[in-house]
Amino acid sequence: MTRLTLELNGRMVTDDVEDRTLLVDFLRARQGQTGTHVGCDTSQCGACVVHVDGVSVKSCNMLALQCAGRKVTTVEGLAQDGVLHPMQQAFHDNHGLQCGFCTPGMIMSAIDMVERHGPALDEATVRHDLEGNICRCTGYENIVKAILVGAKVMTA
Repeated sequence: MTRLTLELNGRMVTDDVEDRTLLVDFLRARQGQTGTHVGCDTSQCGACVVHVDGVSVKSCNMLALQCAGRKVTTVEGLAQDGVLHPMQQAFHDNHGLQCGFCTPGMIMSAIDMVERHGPALDEATVRHDLEGNICRCTGYENIVKAILVGAKVMTA
Protein backbone atom coordinates (compact mmCIF):
# COMPACT_ATOMS: atom_id res chain seq x y z
CA MET A 1 0.00 0.00 0.00
CA THR A 2 1.14 3.48 -0.86
CA ARG A 3 -0.17 6.71 0.62
CA LEU A 4 -1.82 8.89 -2.01
CA THR A 5 -2.71 12.55 -1.59
CA LEU A 6 -4.46 14.53 -4.30
CA GLU A 7 -7.02 17.27 -4.73
CA LEU A 8 -10.42 15.79 -5.59
CA ASN A 9 -13.21 18.15 -6.58
CA GLY A 10 -11.63 21.00 -4.66
CA ARG A 11 -10.73 19.15 -1.46
CA MET A 12 -7.57 17.37 -0.43
CA VAL A 13 -7.90 13.62 0.08
CA THR A 14 -5.39 11.13 1.41
CA ASP A 15 -5.81 7.38 1.23
CA ASP A 16 -3.72 4.21 1.14
CA VAL A 17 -3.96 2.44 -2.20
CA GLU A 18 -2.41 -0.58 -3.82
CA ASP A 19 0.09 0.37 -6.51
CA ARG A 20 -2.02 -1.26 -9.24
CA THR A 21 -5.25 0.57 -8.36
CA LEU A 22 -6.81 2.26 -11.36
CA LEU A 23 -7.97 5.85 -10.94
CA VAL A 24 -11.55 4.87 -11.81
CA ASP A 25 -11.58 2.27 -9.02
CA PHE A 26 -10.05 4.69 -6.54
CA LEU A 27 -12.67 7.31 -7.39
CA ARG A 28 -15.65 4.97 -7.25
CA ALA A 29 -14.77 2.52 -4.48
CA ARG A 30 -12.56 4.60 -2.22
CA GLN A 31 -13.95 8.10 -2.71
CA GLY A 32 -17.62 7.45 -3.56
CA GLN A 33 -17.49 9.38 -6.84
CA THR A 34 -19.85 7.03 -8.66
CA GLY A 35 -20.59 9.44 -11.50
CA THR A 36 -17.38 8.15 -13.03
CA HIS A 37 -18.54 4.96 -14.76
CA VAL A 38 -16.75 1.79 -15.76
CA GLY A 39 -18.04 0.90 -19.19
CA CYS A 40 -15.45 -1.22 -20.93
CA ASP A 41 -12.17 -1.47 -18.97
CA THR A 42 -10.33 -1.06 -22.28
CA SER A 43 -10.26 2.74 -22.71
CA GLN A 44 -12.70 2.56 -25.62
CA CYS A 45 -16.02 3.96 -24.36
CA GLY A 46 -15.19 7.15 -22.46
CA ALA A 47 -17.67 6.58 -19.63
CA CYS A 48 -14.81 7.02 -17.15
CA VAL A 49 -13.53 10.41 -18.35
CA VAL A 50 -12.41 12.80 -15.60
CA HIS A 51 -10.13 15.83 -15.60
CA VAL A 52 -6.61 15.62 -14.23
CA ASP A 53 -5.06 19.06 -13.93
CA GLY A 54 -7.81 20.34 -16.24
CA VAL A 55 -7.27 17.83 -19.05
CA SER A 56 -9.68 14.99 -19.82
CA VAL A 57 -8.30 11.49 -19.25
CA LYS A 58 -9.84 8.05 -19.26
CA SER A 59 -9.57 7.03 -15.64
CA CYS A 60 -9.76 3.31 -16.47
CA ASN A 61 -6.41 3.71 -18.20
CA MET A 62 -4.54 5.59 -15.46
CA LEU A 63 -3.20 4.48 -12.12
CA ALA A 64 -4.44 6.36 -9.08
CA LEU A 65 -0.85 6.92 -7.96
CA GLN A 66 -0.15 8.84 -11.18
CA CYS A 67 -2.40 11.53 -9.71
CA ALA A 68 -0.35 12.10 -6.56
CA GLY A 69 -0.24 15.83 -5.88
CA ARG A 70 -2.50 16.57 -8.83
CA LYS A 71 -5.99 18.03 -9.19
CA VAL A 72 -8.73 15.55 -10.18
CA THR A 73 -12.23 16.69 -11.09
CA THR A 74 -15.16 14.34 -11.59
CA VAL A 75 -18.65 15.19 -12.80
CA GLU A 76 -19.66 15.55 -9.14
CA GLY A 77 -17.21 18.43 -8.81
CA LEU A 78 -18.68 20.58 -11.58
CA ALA A 79 -21.80 22.05 -9.96
CA GLN A 80 -21.17 24.93 -7.57
CA ASP A 81 -23.50 25.80 -4.70
CA GLY A 82 -26.31 23.74 -6.24
CA VAL A 83 -25.98 25.40 -9.66
CA LEU A 84 -25.14 23.10 -12.54
CA HIS A 85 -22.07 23.78 -14.65
CA PRO A 86 -23.12 25.34 -18.00
CA MET A 87 -22.31 22.10 -19.82
CA GLN A 88 -24.38 20.05 -17.38
CA GLN A 89 -27.24 22.49 -17.83
CA ALA A 90 -26.92 22.32 -21.62
CA PHE A 91 -27.14 18.51 -21.53
CA HIS A 92 -30.25 18.79 -19.35
CA ASP A 93 -31.92 21.50 -21.44
CA ASN A 94 -31.16 19.85 -24.80
CA HIS A 95 -31.89 16.25 -23.79
CA GLY A 96 -28.28 15.24 -24.42
CA LEU A 97 -28.83 11.95 -22.62
CA GLN A 98 -31.07 8.96 -22.58
CA CYS A 99 -30.04 6.24 -20.16
CA GLY A 100 -27.38 8.56 -18.69
CA PHE A 101 -24.59 6.01 -18.44
CA CYS A 102 -22.26 7.79 -20.86
CA THR A 103 -23.34 11.30 -19.83
CA PRO A 104 -20.72 12.06 -17.15
CA GLY A 105 -17.89 11.11 -19.49
CA MET A 106 -19.48 13.04 -22.36
CA ILE A 107 -19.81 16.15 -20.19
CA MET A 108 -16.21 15.94 -18.98
CA SER A 109 -14.97 15.44 -22.56
CA ALA A 110 -17.15 18.31 -23.78
CA ILE A 111 -15.74 20.74 -21.22
CA ASP A 112 -12.23 19.77 -22.30
CA MET A 113 -13.22 20.38 -25.94
CA VAL A 114 -14.39 23.89 -25.10
CA GLU A 115 -11.20 24.56 -23.14
CA ARG A 116 -9.09 23.47 -26.11
CA HIS A 117 -11.07 24.97 -28.99
CA GLY A 118 -12.84 27.93 -27.38
CA PRO A 119 -15.44 29.77 -29.44
CA ALA A 120 -14.12 28.14 -32.62
CA LEU A 121 -15.73 24.82 -31.59
CA ASP A 122 -18.02 23.66 -34.38
CA GLU A 123 -20.13 20.60 -35.10
CA ALA A 124 -17.47 18.82 -37.15
CA THR A 125 -14.91 19.26 -34.38
CA VAL A 126 -17.35 18.05 -31.73
CA ARG A 127 -18.15 14.93 -33.74
CA HIS A 128 -14.44 14.27 -34.33
CA ASP A 129 -13.48 14.80 -30.69
CA LEU A 130 -16.31 12.54 -29.48
CA GLU A 131 -14.78 9.52 -31.23
CA GLY A 132 -13.48 8.26 -27.88
CA ASN A 133 -16.91 8.44 -26.22
CA ILE A 134 -19.55 5.85 -27.00
CA CYS A 135 -23.28 6.34 -26.52
CA ARG A 136 -25.36 3.29 -27.20
CA CYS A 137 -28.74 5.06 -26.91
CA THR A 138 -29.04 8.50 -28.45
CA GLY A 139 -27.51 8.65 -31.89
CA TYR A 140 -25.45 11.66 -30.74
CA GLU A 141 -27.67 14.37 -32.29
CA ASN A 142 -28.77 15.89 -28.97
CA ILE A 143 -25.35 15.32 -27.43
CA VAL A 144 -23.70 17.37 -30.17
CA LYS A 145 -26.40 20.04 -29.85
CA ALA A 146 -25.92 20.17 -26.07
CA ILE A 147 -22.15 20.52 -26.40
CA LEU A 148 -22.49 23.38 -28.87
CA VAL A 149 -25.02 25.17 -26.64
CA GLY A 150 -22.83 24.60 -23.57
CA ALA A 151 -19.80 25.88 -25.46
CA LYS A 152 -21.60 29.13 -26.32
CA VAL A 153 -22.43 29.74 -22.68
CA MET A 154 -18.92 28.81 -21.49
CA THR A 155 -17.21 31.09 -23.99
CA ALA A 156 -19.63 34.06 -23.74
